[in-house]
Formats: sequence, C-alpha cells, structure tokens
Amino acid sequence: MSERHSRLAAHISSLGSATVLCIGDIMLDRFVSGSVDRISPEAPIPVLRILRETSMLGGAGNVVRNLVGLKARALFLSTVGDDTAGREIADMLGDLPLVTPMLEVETGRQTGIKIRYLAGSQQLLRADRETVQTIADDRAAALLAGIAAHISQCQAMILSDYGKGVLTNDVIRSSIDLAHAAGLPVVVDPKGRDYSIYRGATVVTPNRKELQDATGLPTQTDSDVIAAARHLIDTCGITNVLATRSQDGMTLVQSDGTVTHLPAEAREVFDVSGAGDTVVATLAAALACGAPLPEAAELSNVAAGIVVGKVGTAAVAAHEVVETLHHQDLESSDAKILERDRAAEQVELWRRRGQSVGFTNGCFDLLHPGHLALLRQARAACDRLVVGLNSDASVKRLKGETRPVQTEAARAAVLAALQMVDAVVLFGEDTPYDLICALRPDVLVKGADYTVETVVGADVVMGYGGRVVLAQLEPGQSTTNTIRRMNGGQG
Repeated sequence: MSERHSRLAAHISSLGSATVLCIGDIMLDRFVSGSVDRISPEAPIPVLRILRETSMLGGAGNVVRNLVGLKARALFLSTVGDDTAGREIADMLGDLPLVTPMLEVETGRQTGIKIRYLAGSQQLLRADRETVQTIADDRAAALLAGIAAHISQCQAMILSDYGKGVLTNDVIRSSIDLAHAAGLPVVVDPKGRDYSIYRGATVVTPNRKELQDATGLPTQTDSDVIAAARHLIDTCGITNVLATRSQDGMTLVQSDGTVTHLPAEAREVFDVSGAGDTVVATLAAALACGAPLPEAAELSNVAAGIVVGKVGTAAVAAHEVVETLHHQDLESSDAKILERDRAAEQVELWRRRGQSVGFTNGCFDLLHPGHLALLRQARAACDRLVVGLNSDASVKRLKGETRPVQTEAARAAVLAALQMVDAVVLFGEDTPYDLICALRPDVLVKGADYTVETVVGADVVMGYGGRVVLAQLEPGQSTTNTIRRMNGGQG
C-alpha cells in the first residue's frame, strides 16, 4: 500500500477509539420493492408488483448507521413523535451496537417517513409523511441538557440538519458553543439559505445546489465553487467548506486559503441517497481521531464513492474503505509502467521539482529478498526510483530458452506495486545503455558484484556529474538458485 493510502487506512483503524455526538432530524426510510411488468389500464403509469418492504433509519439516523459501520461510537440526540414510527426508530437505534440514543418524544408530532417505491434498482416514486415545524422549547432544552451532560465523552460533533425542526436556531447556536467550550470540531450538514446560523462551525458540507442557494453565486466550475465557498467563510463565520459536487468529486476550501480538489471515485452510480450522511459521518469520525482535515476529507470522498454504488439509503463499512484504498493502489500501480518517452518526461518533471532520480535495472524474474534489498538501497539513494526491466526477448537471450518464468507484463506489474518503485520502463536491448542515455538519472545503482568500471552506463552518468552506487547483495539469493531448488537441485 502507498504511503498516503497507508496513512488513510491507519485513520480508519483508529476510528474505534472515537465517540461522535450527533444531533439532528431523524426519520424512517421505507423501501417498497418489486417488479414492473405492465402499464396500468387506468392511467399511463407502471404497475408495481410488490415483492418486499424494508425499513431503515434515515436522515440523521443514517449518519449514525455510518458511524457504526466505521466502528465509531455515537451519542445520538433527536426528537420523534409519540407514534408507531417513533417507536420503530427507538427500537432500531436500540439494536445498533456502539450507539447511545437520547430521543425526546413530542406529543402531537408526526415522525417523518419517506417511502421509496423501486422496481429493481430504479426508483419510481417517493412519498413523504412528516411534520415540518420547530420542536417545542421544552424539547429543545432537554436536548441541550443532554448535550451538556455527555459532551465530555465525545471528540467531535455533527449537526445533521434536514430542516424538519429539531435543529432550531437556538439549538444550533448553543450546540456549537458547547462544542467550542469542550474543544470539539463541529461538522455541519447544512440546510436552508442562511448559513450564518452555523457560525463557528469547523466545516460545513453543502452540495452544489445548496452552495448556490446559500450564496446566490454560480457553482458550475472549480473557480465558481471556490468563490462561493470563500463567500460563506467570509460572510458567515464558518472555518472551512467541503463542497460535494456529484460527478466532479469534492472541493475543500479552508479559511487559510488552501484549496483541495478531490476527484470523484470512478464507479457505477446506483443511488445517491444518503451519500451526504456518509460524508459527514466519515469526516467527523476522522477528525475525532486527530486526522488532518484534508485527509479526513479524502476519506469522506472514498466512503461516498462506495455508498453511491449501493441501492437505497446506504451506509459504509470500515473494511470497505480499506479495501477501496487497496484497490486504488492496484490501479495506480499500472500508471507507473511507462514507455521510454513518457518516462523521460516524468523524470524531467521530477527534476524540475528539485527531486533526484535514481535508476537500476534487471530481469526481476521471480522477485526475491535479494531484489528487494537492491531496490531498497536504490530508493534510499534518491528521491525517485526508475527501474529498467528487460523485456521477455531480452531475458531469453541473456538467460536461455527456459526464461523468463514470468512474462514482462507480470514482472512489471509486481515491480510497479512496490512502494519504493516510482516508475518501470521496459527495454528490449541486452543492456540498458540507451535507456540510461534517454533518462539521464542522477544516481545509477547496481549490485556490488559489479565494479564501477563494469556497470553499464556508469561512464555516461559520471560524465554529466551523476554518481554510481554499488548496493550490498543478499548472499545466496538469485532467481537461478530458486529455480534450481524448485527442480530438485537440477539446473
């Protein structure tokens, strides 16, 4: 795994030590699934033959589901009605591990229910049943008392605002004040047009439309999003903005002027329901564990890319994030295998950045500890390491008709997957002399079984001021010896 991905994976493994306080609007998400085989004779609409019905926590409840999936602990506060849906929500929360629910029941309030009708993975209709009004003052006071009593147990706060009335202006203001007093970062999934009510928040996470509605500014291009985010920071007293942009990924704009664009994870999108919940849950949990904001945002981007590939209001699991990071490494390793001209361009780019470039070469057939020792020493002698790899035809000429054991594609893929290798370039000649002339490395590395005088290309490298390094070899390690042992001692 690459150093960056290893660091991100380490944050995921530490989420079990985090406790996140979440407050917001909770509702039930119902899914009525079936098949459509005909059009109704009564109207030009599909007839859904219902096969199953399921329910899960929605709204801020889905934030909690994501926290649990990430193995973080959650202290959850919200208000429900004194009705069947409210009791169903209470039961669901009670069944979740790692969650401490604190639900206030308000008589006369209707617990929100969103019913989605699906045929296969296609959503046909959504029907909502809910009360949209601010909660009573005594319920708000009870929520704030719960926060004050338990905030010392937490390391981050989420305000999940769906505009249904739980997060009144007073609740928002007092919650942020309590978080500041406790030294907690505050992550807000916002609603409405007036973001000044979130003044003091560590980060808000509007989507593209929400950002446009809140600022009155366009949000189509990168520069548009940056300008709108900076407007929120300057006028609303918000510290950072993480704008989610669907197929364009995310943009993190920090109050110090730093801008980070995170490209969307490439995958087939089935349903974007709940992706915003995943973002705020992952972001807050990572911040709770001490992750820097840019890395927490990157983890959120990975997690969001996972849930949009699921059907329904989905939650992410910690192991899925780690698996995705591994998968990205496998994909990125392919990008390290370069043709000669492209490698020369990349070497020049590294050199312009002030980085020294090393070069070593070999057949690397059946990678063994001796190869790894050579590559580690080569990488230690430079900032970037290019490996010249003999082609299959070249290996056959050098080693005989029975070699190589692995094809050039397989050998290149294995080398490219190594963290200490920055580029792999195939060459078909018997020696890498022409490749060395094309790349002009600063450091040329070869095994100590050579002398400087016998290293191919040493005269070229030393001629323009480069240096030659002779790496210590691992005794007894060679592909030939390995093959001989596999053949029972026969060469």
